[in-house]
Amino acid sequence: MPANKKYLTRSPWQRFAKITAGFIGGYIVTTTLHIALAFWLDHVNVIMTLRYAGFLLWAVLLIVAFLAKNGWKIWGLYLLLTLLFRLFIYLGKIYNPVV
Repeated sequence: MPANKKYLTRSPWQRFAKITAGFIGGYIVTTTLHIALAFWLDHVNVIMTLRYAGFLLWAVLLIVAFLAKNGWKIWGLYLLLTLLFRLFIYLGKIYNPVV
């Protein structure tokens, strides 16, 4: 049974934005979140958690990108989250320096 045409994205740029946001943006958000957690928590446990929880989070972010109406807004949201996690990484380096 084919998909209903009214629910499909017509613009190739929107389709490109959703695909790249899902794959690349979701991966970047997932890794920056886990790196930020590694600076605040025990880094060995966080890296072991990244193996499983990282894949699940990436898959959820991939699905969210395709559920959105505008792919560029999802890119903006993912970049905003990445910058927020980068701030936590920076603060983690200042307050919890690795010896």
